[in-house]
Amino acid sequence: MFDSVSPPPPSSPIVMESAVSTSTQVPDEFDRNVPRICGVCGDKATGFHFNAMTCEGCKGFFRRSMKRKASFTCPFNGSCTITKDNRRHCQACRLKRCLDIGMMKEFILTDEEVQRKKELIQRRKDEEAQREVQKPQLSEEQRSIIDTLVDAHHKTYDDSYSDFSRFRPPVREGPVTRSASRAASLHSDASSDSFSHSPESGDRKMNLSNLLMMYQEQGLNSSPDSKEDEGTGLSMLPHLADLVSYSIQKVIGFAKSIPGFRELTAEDQIALLKSSAIEVIMLRSNQSFSLEDMSWSCGGPEFKYCVNDVTKAGHTLELLEPLVKFQVGLKKLNLHEEEHVLLMAICLLSPDRPGVQDHERVEALQDRLSEVLQAYIRAHHPGGCLLYAKMIQKLADLRSLNEEHSKQYRSLSFQPEHSMQLTPLVLEVFGGQVT
Repeated sequence: MFDSVSPPPPSSPIVMESAVSTSTQVPDEFDRNVPRICGVCGDKATGFHFNAMTCEGCKGFFRRSMKRKASFTCPFNGSCTITKDNRRHCQACRLKRCLDIGMMKEFILTDEEVQRKKELIQRRKDEEAQREVQKPQLSEEQRSIIDTLVDAHHKTYDDSYSDFSRFRPPVREGPVTRSASRAASLHSDASSDSFSHSPESGDRKMNLSNLLMMYQEQGLNSSPDSKEDEGTGLSMLPHLADLVSYSIQKVIGFAKSIPGFRELTAEDQIALLKSSAIEVIMLRSNQSFSLEDMSWSCGGPEFKYCVNDVTKAGHTLELLEPLVKFQVGLKKLNLHEEEHVLLMAICLLSPDRPGVQDHERVEALQDRLSEVLQAYIRAHHPGGCLLYAKMIQKLADLRSLNEEHSKQYRSLSFQPEHSMQLTPLVLEVFGGQVT
């Protein structure tokens, strides 16, 4: 199979030596969907051999005949029709047919050229194997950490969004506020991080400490209640409050699966969750964010959220404009799921969060996750040396968004008619933040 090369004829043995396949690809003018037929006998062709489209049998016959300088005589009248079934009956007419369709002896490699070609192919295989060995690999421990985080994310992120129907229903009617008017000009269908400002309604009687205990002992199986809309000037606030409550519960469930998180003191766990919850929710929400219309699509049309929706929950564009910019930038990084969950875990385990006592222990956990993320990037993003830096920059962006969210939350919570629409969990998590 090493005796043929592709047209045009090589000008030197060195050119021939560089060829790595015995057959050329079908030229562009050939339709790859049309069966290829051997020009000699009509059998199924395997490619261009010695300048003609032939089957393997006729390729071998032509090579042997030329190398032996064979001379054949037709026992009939010299015009036999060669077919797949009778091609062995008349070698003379078969060879004549080979020459008639353009097969050329000049394309046959010498034994020395064949050997050089074999060596070249083997050398390239060895080089490829060596590159594969040298390719950065994840350790078993690192792979286990990633698998644990991906599994935790799957358990705490329902991409069917079926629970959303249990929240207080979204109400998009009502007076148009100044923020809503500005939101409409930002994008006709601009998006709001529904996740970042709206919780799922969980058990109303549960506070953060109880939820931590629940996930510690019972796993990740909480589900939200629903509550009747109590009426407010901010028509989307009840629904988005339930959405955020729900998301906080899921963030807690995810956190409890991060290796090492359960070993922290309850006080440090609570401090980390209170300070990072909104940031992790913003990261989670990127999964449903669409670059096409800058909206968050969480199932049916009723649960598709735009910037204007969130302005009707009391947030202004001072938060929403940079939030949309953040979502666009994060989406364009095209992160793998493994990178996404690692980024969420790194975000959550930040030792400089207010109220954290054991800074060294939290920092050690975060450093380990950072090393896993860098190892994953080296293994799966060749040449992606800037990706890690871009991801860490996103964490800095989240801090700014967190600060603005806290300001707007405080303004909202100071108004009794609005704070009464928030869930106890939202009030505890965002109301007790230290800034």
